[in-house]
Formats: sequence, structure tokens, C-alpha cells
Amino acid sequence: MTVLLKILQVILALSILIIIHEAGHFMWAKLFRIRVDKFFLFFDAGGVKLFSTKAPWFVKLFPAAAQWETEYGIGWLPLGGYCKIAGMVDESLDTEQLKKDPQPWEFRSKPAWQRLLVMAGGVLNNFLLAILLYIAILDIWGSTYVSPDNPIYVNELGYELGFRTGDRILRFDDYVPEDFLSLQADLARHQARKATVLRGTDTLDIYIDQSLLGAVVNTPGMFDLAIPFVVDSVMTSSPNANAGLLRGDRIASMADVPTPYLQDARKLMQAHPGELLPVQIIREADTLALPLQIDSLGRLGIFFRNPSVELRSYTLAEAIPAGWKLTWSTVGGYLQDLRLVATPQTEAYKSVGSFIAIGQVFPSQWDWYQFLQILALLSIMLGVMNLLPIPALDGGHIVICLYEMITRRKPSDRFLMITQVIGMILLLLLMFLAFGNDIARLIR
Repeated sequence: MTVLLKILQVILALSILIIIHEAGHFMWAKLFRIRVDKFFLFFDAGGVKLFSTKAPWFVKLFPAAAQWETEYGIGWLPLGGYCKIAGMVDESLDTEQLKKDPQPWEFRSKPAWQRLLVMAGGVLNNFLLAILLYIAILDIWGSTYVSPDNPIYVNELGYELGFRTGDRILRFDDYVPEDFLSLQADLARHQARKATVLRGTDTLDIYIDQSLLGAVVNTPGMFDLAIPFVVDSVMTSSPNANAGLLRGDRIASMADVPTPYLQDARKLMQAHPGELLPVQIIREADTLALPLQIDSLGRLGIFFRNPSVELRSYTLAEAIPAGWKLTWSTVGGYLQDLRLVATPQTEAYKSVGSFIAIGQVFPSQWDWYQFLQILALLSIMLGVMNLLPIPALDGGHIVICLYEMITRRKPSDRFLMITQVIGMILLLLLMFLAFGNDIARLIR
């Protein structure tokens, strides 16, 4: 059931993104009176269509559809979608149409600035969708902010790099982090050579081994939030409801094992389910010894104090500028991620994934907040990727339009066809890389 729900979420998210993106091309084409031959969700490779407004049964039900200029449909191959614009060199590689004389309603007959807007329409829609989603998210749920001044809890990679649990990160080179939740991304994106940390009362410099940057990109959870093992309250149903614990008690050790942070205690409790363990409690200036019962799931039934996690609420008027800011900061972060991918020594290319990786990001239960967050991020990723100046992508077409506007020289149809083929080959190679990475991760 979990796998099915994830698949449904992926299909729904991709369908929304594809329709919104292609609608951007469609709307600008219609605005400039350019004919759109086909508008398809997913590819109808080999002419196989799951649905078409030109299908006999549909025309029979809706006779007016026979006169529609555009064929709307759904293909069988869920690797994207397309908007086939008359007179344009695209992935269909339709050379027969280009052999005929240009018509006034064709893409190639329009001025370069109009063609540029048609090609940029999809990306504009993606960014607009992300802005609207972030505004809605901030207005409904607000945002969570964790101060970067909080102590870190490191995994093996963080330890190998020289960080220690309890460190407070002050700077990566000259960059001062703004949010605890972005620390690992900040380290990778800035390709930091030095981290300045506060360890106890000492300020130390940690020099980053650049050969491990690839591991930083591909190893999530390097910096967890170190949660002090301090009691906030005890559940009424807890096996320790009458153990004598008070708010503010710090559990210093369990079974003589030091537990300065909740993460340390979790490992120990999961190893002793259903057992009664001796515990050392620090209460103000006193040190107490108490036995505490671990339940069958390895828990104490206690709520612990969270560090300075701030929930920010927004009115709609406040959410609008905040949504804009969040969108463009996310765009900037993703551009830095792409720079890492293009830097072979970081091995960030190993993090490139396909639909399999996307599916793993979605939650195993339906959650509107997480779904909209992921949808906004994917919309930004789709927009940025399509802006790359690669032939066959929108960015490649935009570059050609800009070249024509600057030089007043229009590239030949042959040149456009060759660049389109080259671009499609590059995209296929990228697709193979993505699927290869996903398969390798599944094997591991």
C-alpha cells in the first residue's frame, strides 16, 4: 500500500507540473496566434494514446471536438509531456512541415521576441506555481526556523571531517549560516575549506578534506539537532508516570552509560526494551538515582525539551513577500547544487536521480503539507533545469532567440535540427545517469 501511495503521489505531482509547464508555452503561443497542433500529458510514443480528443468515440460524444485546432491527449510513456507548436523544430523532428513555405500562423514566422516568450512560458509558469504554493504553505502552516546556534549531533562522516557532537557551527569560510536545517547543504554548496565552530568555550577551525565533499553531498543526516536529554513532561500513560520525575530534570546517564543527548539515550533504550534501568538524574544542584522502565518499543513515555525551534506564523499579506523570497532563495540554492553536479571531484553527480528517487522523497502517508512542499521544490527544479542552455531544452531555444535578437541573423532549419538531435542525446545520457544512480542505490 505504501509503494502504491508513493507511485500515485509521483504521478499526480508530475502531471500537475507537466500540465502547468506546457500550459505556459500554450498560452503564449495562443496569445501570438501561433497554431498548437497537440497538447499532451506524457508521451504518445509510437502513436499510442491513452486518451485523445481526436478519438472517434470522443468526437462522437462531442462533435465540436472535430473542429478543434489542437489535439489534447494523454500518452502512455510518463517521462514528460509536450506542446507541439506548428512550425517549430522540437523533439518530434518533423521535417515534412519545415519543407513547406512558412505560414503566418507558424512559430518560425513570428519575430524572435515572441518566440522567446513562447519558449520561456513554461519556466515562468513553474516559478509562478512555486511562488503560489509557498505563499499558501506559509499562510496555512507557517514555517519552522531552527537557529544555527544550536549544537550539532554528528554521524560517522561528520566525525571523520573533524566535527564533534555538541559543536556549534559559526561559519563556513566567510559564510555565516542562517538556518540549522541547511548546515549540511551550506557546507556542500559553498565547497567550504574551513569551518569555524564553538566547542565548549573554545573557538576552533576545522579544515575540510575536499576529497570528502562528494560524501557530504551523498550522505544525508550529517548534522542532526543535538537534543538535550531534559524532561519536559511525563505522559499519564507512561510506565514512569509515578517515578518521581520533574520538569527540568536532566538524565545524565542510563545503566552507567552517559546520555548527554536524546540521540545517545535512544540507542541505549532500543537495546533494552522492557527492562528497568538505573538512571542518574541531575536536578538543579542535586544528583539522584532512579530506576526507569523502558517499554516494549524502547521508550520512556516522556516528552523532552526541544531546542530553540521557532514556528513562524504569517498573515496572507506577510506570506506573499515571504513566498517570493523563499522561492528565489530556493532557486539560488538549486543553482548551487547544479554547480556541484557539474564539478566531477565533488561526486555530486551520484546524487542525480530519476522518478525512483523522487518517489522515495514522498511520505508513506498522505500529507498535504509535505506534498505541497515537494511539489513547490520540484516545480523550481523543473524550471531551473529547463533554463539550462542545452539544445532541446527551453533554455537552448531561448539562447537561439536571444542570438537572433542581438545579431539579427536567424539560424537555418538544418542548424536547429542538428542542435535538437544533440540536445536529445545529452538528455538521454542524463536520463541513463539518473536511472543508473537509482538502481545502484537500490542495490546498495
